[in-house]
Parts: sequence; structure tokens; C-alpha cells
Amino acid sequence: MPPHCDSMSGPVVMAARDALQAGDVDLVLPYVHAEGEDEVRQAFSRVLPLRALDRGVADLADQWFFETVVRVHRAGENAPYTGLKPAGMDEGPVLHLAEKAVETGSIDDVHSLLSVELRTALQHRINEVRRLAELRDGTVDRARAHVEATLGFEVFSHHVHEVVTSDPHAEHHEE
Repeated sequence: MPPHCDSMSGPVVMAARDALQAGDVDLVLPYVHAEGEDEVRQAFSRVLPLRALDRGVADLADQWFFETVVRVHRAGENAPYTGLKPAGMDEGPVLHLAEKAVETGSIDDVHSLLSVELRTALQHRINEVRRLAELRDGTVDRARAHVEATLGFEVFSHHVHEVVTSDPHAEHHEE
């Protein structure tokens, strides 16, 4: 996932913030894999008493809890934890549209954006293949450039197909 889940304004930190405010760790547990639940529960129980102390201590404890939850969340995705990102980072247009789709149940805006972007990417790649085909002059270098562009187009198409037809959380279902 893009920096969205790693950011201070992302859904993982927002759920962690809600859990701390409500005093209910269950509000954040859906964002961590089952094997990470104990670590998050322990962190939560350590942070709660500190929140009653000085505001500076509470802020530091909250930050540590956010980092812990995001780190455990990322481990559940088999992704590296690279630290929390600031709120308000540019996450591109698709995440906002995907969040809107989750709220409304309509995929129309996400589909429109991705369709245009996919068509543009495919057209760019096939144009390059065609351009390089016209430049072939019997030399190995020009033939190689054409082959690289052709294979690049084919591999790109294959990867897009794999992404579109795969279950993004298949590793979680195998358990």
C-alpha cells in the first residue's frame, strides 16, 4: 500500500488514535494481523497510564503507540516499516476515490481514472514498440531496442493482468 497506511492521517493511525481516546484497544485491532494482536494489546496497556501524566509524556506515548501499531500492521502485509509519514502527504488521486467508493459503494470514479491511466500507459508503450519497429535497419542495436520495447509492453500487460486478477490479500487467506 502507498504511504497512506504509514501516515499520521492514514486509517491505521486514525484507528489507533480512536482506540486511545475511547480506551478500547479493539478499535485498532482490525488493522493488525492476529499474530500481532498481543504486541498491540501490550503496547496499549503500557500507554494508557502514561496518557494521564504530563501532556508531553502523553504525546510521546501516543506517538510510540502509533509507531508500534503501524509497524505491526506493515508486518502483517509482509511489508517493511519505514517510519510514520506526516499527515497530508500527496497520496495521488486513486486513494481518495477508493475511499469514496468504500463509502458510497460506487466504483465509477475509480474505474474511470484507472481506465484512462491504463489506456494511456498501454498506448505509450505500444507507440514506442511501433516507433522502434520502423527504425530497425538490420543492426543488432536497433533490433535489440525493438525487442526490449516489445517485451516491456508484453510484461507490463502481463503484470497488470496479474494484479487485476489476483487476491491482494491471498497470503492472509492461506493461513
